[in-house]
Order: sequence, then C-alpha cells, then structure tokens
Amino acid sequence: MIDISLQQLKTWIDCEIDEQYLTHTIKGVTIDSRKVQQGQLFIPFKGENVDGHQYCEQALNKGAGATFFQSDSEIEVPQNGPVIFVKDALDALQQLAKAYILAVNPTVIAVTGSNGKTTTKDMIEHTLKANYRVKKTIGNYNNEIGLPLTILELDNDTEVSILEMGMSGFHEIELLSHIAQPDFAVITNIGESHMQDLGSRDGIAKAKFEIVSGMKPHGKLIYDGDEPLLKPHIETLNEAQCMSVGLNRDNQMRCKILSHDEHGISFSINNEVDYQLPIIGAHNMRNAAIAITIASLLGVDHQTIQTQLNDLKLTGMRMQKFEAPNGATVINDAYNASPTSMKAAIDTLSQMNGRKVLIFGDVLELGEQSKALHMSVGHYLEDKNIDMLYTYGEAARDIHEKGKRHVQEAIHFSDKSQMIKYVKSILNSQDKVLVKGSRGMKLEEVVDGLITIDAK
Repeated sequence: MIDISLQQLKTWIDCEIDEQYLTHTIKGVTIDSRKVQQGQLFIPFKGENVDGHQYCEQALNKGAGATFFQSDSEIEVPQNGPVIFVKDALDALQQLAKAYILAVNPTVIAVTGSNGKTTTKDMIEHTLKANYRVKKTIGNYNNEIGLPLTILELDNDTEVSILEMGMSGFHEIELLSHIAQPDFAVITNIGESHMQDLGSRDGIAKAKFEIVSGMKPHGKLIYDGDEPLLKPHIETLNEAQCMSVGLNRDNQMRCKILSHDEHGISFSINNEVDYQLPIIGAHNMRNAAIAITIASLLGVDHQTIQTQLNDLKLTGMRMQKFEAPNGATVINDAYNASPTSMKAAIDTLSQMNGRKVLIFGDVLELGEQSKALHMSVGHYLEDKNIDMLYTYGEAARDIHEKGKRHVQEAIHFSDKSQMIKYVKSILNSQDKVLVKGSRGMKLEEVVDGLITIDAK
C-alpha cells in the first residue's frame, strides 16, 4: 500500500478525524494488533467474544499510523495517536479498498467458482507475469475481510490484480464484486459446495453469477460454457460482455484433449492452437483455457503463454504427485472436494496406466442431499476402469456401497491408520493412487502415510 494522508483517506470514506492529524500518513493495514508495523492503519472488529477496540491504544503504542474506532464503541477512546471515527469498521475497510483500487487502477480479474478458483487464479498469474506486474490473492483471503485487505496490499505500480472471491450465501459475491469492480470476471464451474446454504445448484449458479454485478461497463465474463445452469444468467448480458470456455462445440473457446496421462495434458483450443499442461486432470484443461483466454485478450502471445505454462506449479494439495517408497504414484488432491470434483478426479485417474486406486473421504456441507450426492459419486465409477476403491468417513460409506460393484476391490475404513497400513501392503510400483476428500477430513494424513518409509 502506498502512503496515504489522513486528509486523502477522509475524502475516500465516511469518517471523522481531528484536524491536527490530517497531515499524518498511513502505509498498509492490519487487523492484528500483535503484528502492527510502523505506520500501518489498525482496524478493530467487534467479535462475539472479543472487542478489538480494546487493542487500539496498544496498536498506536507499537507504531500504528492511525486506528479506526467505531463511534458506538464502549471502549475508552485512545489518546495516544490519530483516531479515525467510523460507524462500522468493516464497512469503512471496504470503502477504503474500493477507493484504493480505483486509485491504483490495475486491470482487475475476479475469479469465483465451486471448484478450481485457486488453481485458475494461479494459472492466470502464471500466464501474465512475464508481461505484467501482477499481484494475486494469497491463500484464502477471498471474503468480505480478506479481499479488501488483499486490495490494500497492492503496490502503486501493480498492473494486474487477480482477486479470488468465495462465498457461503447470497449477496456475498455481489458485495465483493462492487468493491473490486472487475475488468474480467471468471466463473470456473458450478458444483455443490454450500448446498445446505443455497438449496440447489441453481441457487449456487445464481450466487456465483453475482460476480458480474460490479463489473465495469467494458468488462467481460469468462465462464464455463459446458454448464447449462449458467445459460439463463448469461442471456442477461450482451454478446460483447461474455466468452464461453469448455469442451462443447458451441463454446467460443472450445477445448479438445489431444493426449492425457500421468505427466500432463496436451490440448487444442478451437482446433487452431495446441498447448501442453504439465499437470494432470481434464478439469485443469478448462482452468488453463480460461487463463489462456484472458492472457490472449491482454496481448500475451502464444509462445510466451506456453513458456509460462511449462513450469506451472499448483498450490499445495491440488493434484500434487508424490512417489511412494515402492515407486507407486500417489496424487494428493485432498485440499477440498465436491461430488463434481470427485467425478473429475475419477475421470483423471481413469486416463492413467497401471492399477488405479481411489481413496475418497466425506464431502461435507451438502445438507439434505448428502446421501444422494455421495451415491452419485459411487455410481459414476461404472465403466471407468478403476481397480480399487477405499473410503473413509460416515458419508463416504455411500460412495462405497454404490461403487463397490464397479471395481475389483472396495473396502470402507473407519480408521485412517488401518487404511494406510492396508493400502501400503497391496501397492506395487506401477499403481496410481488418488486421494481426495473435504478439507475437514484431513486426508493429507493418508498421503503422508503412504509416501513415508516405515520405521524398522
């Protein structure tokens, strides 16, 4: 964040500041009083158990350039530095971020979707960073607090800002879109995440489509053209405002797999340009095509895009490949899961050589449709040429029950250590093992167990 005078800040947000402090400046923001750096703006929040306003004085003592302070706070107002009085600290943070991103004026790329947000964000950054000064959302800073904080970290010379947008209910992405005001909005896909809050995949599509609500008039939506649930929403835009990406013939950017194995994917776009992707998963082809589309629209040539893709590495626990002590390939895709992404994982594994071993855990937060959706994953194994299915968790038992007739061996486990011990005992050097489940299932522990040499 560049230096901002409190005089400037006062023109950007609704606030009151004592005139003696208007020439003071801030640089950067923090919401953690323990991590205050010299000159930062401290932003306190009133939580259920802790009122951050009690740390404002401490933050100023540690060198904060100023602090927000809600007018209705019952905490005593600090007397040891600049206090910025606001009605609501979160609203003021969001106002500040909205004004700041307009001042920096980068090309803003907003990314949402049920699956693949982070992967697509990483791919977009990778394809652009040779030509532009790019800054992206770090980690999961993709909500009503994290996104403004990400924006306020932009340097003055940032040319492209890639912002991930997450949500759990309606109107959340709408808010984020109005803060960010994207030039490009991206919807990677529509899955089943947050089904219990949004009721149906139709509801999820509606919530994800909120990403266009703050899009600039000249902006463009890049979206999953293979998803029929998006079509009614797309019809509300004009042709210049949207571009579809997918495998179906009617997509403007039509992808076609040329080859796919455990080393990566080769694919074409519109039968004109071929690309090689050094990561696995047919779903990642669409994610890469979205990144390629945006890079092309921003003037990056084919050769540069391919060069950048050649050394692409994804954020952890997303189709990460490891080698077990006996030579078996273990694929860690345990960061998160939905029924849609599990089916994509089945498709990915089915393309590989050797025995194919699936380890699936529960998909959480599916609400009343959990049983039916887990059963649909098991049924999807029909004719997919998967050899072994091992499941863990209460809900995953339904994957086991439906899937066991479509594989050579299926075992449901209630203990991770027993699962690890058994799977290690049957693996050979040619096996391909894919591990996937919701974040709460912590199936990376299974991956660690499979790739660790047992103590003698």
